[in-house]
Amino acid sequence: MRKDATYYIVDASVLPEIYTKVVQAKELLETGEAKTINEAVKEVGISRSAFYKYKDYVFKYFDHRRYKILTLSMILYHVPGVLSQLLNRVASYGGNILTINQNIPVHQKANVTITIDISKMEGEIKAFIDDLKEIEGVENLEIIAQE
Repeated sequence: MRKDATYYIVDASVLPEIYTKVVQAKELLETGEAKTINEAVKEVGISRSAFYKYKDYVFKYFDHRRYKILTLSMILYHVPGVLSQLLNRVASYGGNILTINQNIPVHQKANVTITIDISKMEGEIKAFIDDLKEIEGVENLEIIAQE
């Protein structure tokens, strides 16, 4: 995806049907209802080429205010204070930690999963995630669930 991309929020009813079908196929893959792209495109009635043409450019609108729980998976360096910084940053956005699961560090890195109550969070989720990724000692961070 281009960094200089411009985005619009458009009612799906005015868009060509292919865009909504691409989003439906992506959702089938994300939820596991379709195991492969072939299954997903067949289910929604589009070609693989159409899916590949638009998959990186068409997204369903995400209103983070609808969601109350966010689960993150991350790899943290085994350095004192990294997890503490991360937890403080979550609190600074108004997030409330529900669970923390941390594996024993291997090769000076630990896998950590955190579930956060985001119902009272301030700001956009994307900005929040980007901010967490900037913490020194955070090697990788991904959203694994939103409810």
